[in-house]
Formats: sequence, C-alpha cells, structure tokens
Amino acid sequence: MKNLTDSFVSVGHWSSAGSFEFHTDILATNPRNLSVVLGVFLFFGKGVCASCISTEDLSTIRNSEELRRGAIEQLERARVRLRKVEIEADEYRTNGYFEIEREKVNLINATCNSLERLENDKNETLFFEKQRAIIRSDNKFCNKPYKEL
Repeated sequence: MKNLTDSFVSVGHWSSAGSFEFHTDILATNPRNLSVVLGVFLFFGKGVCASCISTEDLSTIRNSEELRRGAIEQLERARVRLRKVEIEADEYRTNGYFEIEREKVNLINATCNSLERLENDKNETLFFEKQRAIIRSDNKFCNKPYKEL
C-alpha cells in the first residue's frame, strides 16, 4: 500500500511537466531536450564542419570525380567496341558457315565426278578385257598364233 500512496504523492509533483525545464539525467530524454541539443549543435557546428574539408581534400574529390567521368566514358567506348566486335564475329561466323557449306558441296560434286570417271574407266577396262578374251578364244579355236592387242 505504501507504494500506491507514493505514486499519488509523486503525481502531485507533475504539475511542472507542461513547462520547459532541463533534466540533469542524461538518460531521461524527451523531444524538447533533443531539439535544444540539436539546435546548439547546428548553431555552433557549422564552422567546424566547413573547416574539416581542406582545399587539398576538395581538389582530391574533384580529381576523383574527373577520373570517374573518364572511366565512365572509357567504359562506354569499350562497350561500343565490344558491340562492333560481336557483330563482326557474327558476320564471320555466318560467312564461315556459308563457306563451309559451299566447300562441302564442291567436295561432294568433285567426289561424284571422280566416281563417275572411275566407273567409266572400269567399264572401258571391262569392255577391252572382254574383247581380249573373245579374241583369245577365237585364236584358240582357229589354231592361230596368239597376237597381242
């Protein structure tokens, strides 16, 4: 019960809660205290932040921006070059396939021609051998001496 009466007694001290006051307790924060602290930091901190960046730092930042722009331009040029090379490679590949097909057809035609010539030569040889055999058989039956063709 004593805790309950202590809480009512402490409520009587809350009358100043609506007014402005500073808390000495660091952990007890409220929006008013935070806004005051931020205002003090902003008012006194402007010059501190501006003086943190020296002219050397600014020139380094500018140089890095220039280098970044140069790298971006170089990257774009490389991309354009890559696209051109890819297009050329596709053209070479396509032309290569056509060339391979043309060579294949030419090889097939040449092989067919060679086979036809060989077939003709075989047929001629068979014809001549047949003729020779006929002549030999005629010579045997006629008892004539064998004559070479």
